[in-house]
Amino acid sequence: MDPLDKLRPVYNFLMTAGVSYGVDLLMAILILLVGWWISNRVANAVKRALGRTNADATFTPVMASLVQWSIRVVAIVAALGKFGVAAASILTVLGAAGLAIGLALQGTLQNIAAGLMLLLLRPFKVGDYIEGVGATAGTVNEIGLFTTRLTKSDGVIMFVPNSTIWANPVTNFTSNDRRRVVLNVVIPEDQNIEESLASLNRIVATDPRIINDEKTKPWIAVSEYTDTGVKLNVGVWTSRADYANVQADLLRQIKPGIKPAESPADAPAGISPGAAPA
Repeated sequence: MDPLDKLRPVYNFLMTAGVSYGVDLLMAILILLVGWWISNRVANAVKRALGRTNADATFTPVMASLVQWSIRVVAIVAALGKFGVAAASILTVLGAAGLAIGLALQGTLQNIAAGLMLLLLRPFKVGDYIEGVGATAGTVNEIGLFTTRLTKSDGVIMFVPNSTIWANPVTNFTSNDRRRVVLNVVIPEDQNIEESLASLNRIVATDPRIINDEKTKPWIAVSEYTDTGVKLNVGVWTSRADYANVQADLLRQIKPGIKPAESPADAPAGISPGAAPA
């Protein structure tokens, strides 16, 4: 028998399978490609539409991501349908495997849930300067489904998992239009306390950027007696925009003999005691 005749059944089977499943495979790939393309186009359209309606910049990327992945899931289900897998069967399998998937993707699902909670409760918005645990600090650029993108003070971009931000305390330095400058200064024991207080009061009174009303009067007083001298506390309110300049100018104008107290060991370099980073 001719060897080719022996291989003919295999050849016929491969040809039949190729004709039967090859078209379905190509169609499934085409559906996925078209679905991915449509999802990207629709997501961009959603961003543009929300941008024209002056929607909150915090809300826009999350909504665009939800629409994008919804279309992609539909495309995946349609592609599997080309192989005879019914949508009901897919949902059944997903339901049965839901627990295992949830455990395997626990961190990812936590980030999605945390992102939605950040969007709903709004502890901060795009453009706010926040500080969280560890090295988490910067200006919020985008709150996504999985991560929040920050720009640090030195221009470096930081991506922080949403669950990390949601599960820990976050300080928002931008939500209030006013900020309080707090300085601790020490004078020698032999220096006159009243004269030092009067000198500090004159410095504060001559700065027009310092707010002086019923609720935010400047506070200048003796706070503690230490082995190195008498510690004076200076607390004044100013606008958020003037905060850094007011703090720097107050330190510059302190007269000789009234020197800033040494920063505690845990204070960041360049930040005066009691003052938060700009």
